[in-house]
Amino acid sequence: MSSTNAVLPASIGPSLRRWRVLNRVKQDALAHDLGVSQSRISRWESGLTEPRGADLARILSLLRAHPVSASDRALLHLVSSSREPVHLVCDLTHRLLAVSPARARDWHTPIADLMFRPLWRYASEGIREAEKNLEENGWYEPQGPDICFETEHAHFPEMTIPMSRIRISRLPLSDGSYARLVRDDAFTDN
Repeated sequence: MSSTNAVLPASIGPSLRRWRVLNRVKQDALAHDLGVSQSRISRWESGLTEPRGADLARILSLLRAHPVSASDRALLHLVSSSREPVHLVCDLTHRLLAVSPARARDWHTPIADLMFRPLWRYASEGIREAEKNLEENGWYEPQGPDICFETEHAHFPEMTIPMSRIRISRLPLSDGSYARLVRDDAFTDN
């Protein structure tokens, strides 16, 4: 997984299919817009093949979280003003969208330097392992569950990840993309 786009290839197909269904776009229309065949869209969505190069760049641009509506901005505000240690990232690209002051205390660099950049390079082994298992745990289902996992302490010049239990929730945004709310499980109701 590249640190620049931080996308697991296995997540692209389900994310593309979900975006297309939510936005009521047929495979033929999407294929036309992307300059590929309908069968290629079908193969990407089913996981038989993976988009690469310019195709991947166009799909990532389409699928990455664009929180622009009033409800999306309200979500960003709620996360940014929370007293709990939480942050919100693009579900597909791991780009930072919002962070609470309590979470930012563990980060050693100005938030402006991290905002809208992928956080994947700071992932601990526990986070990386959880990411690999998202699909088998129902993450991409229409009403997918929260996922809880353990992460070990990891220190980077830009941030520290404390040893903790993490809970992630997949939240739909108004444009059909998804954001991921990342919370310490100790602060959530089980």
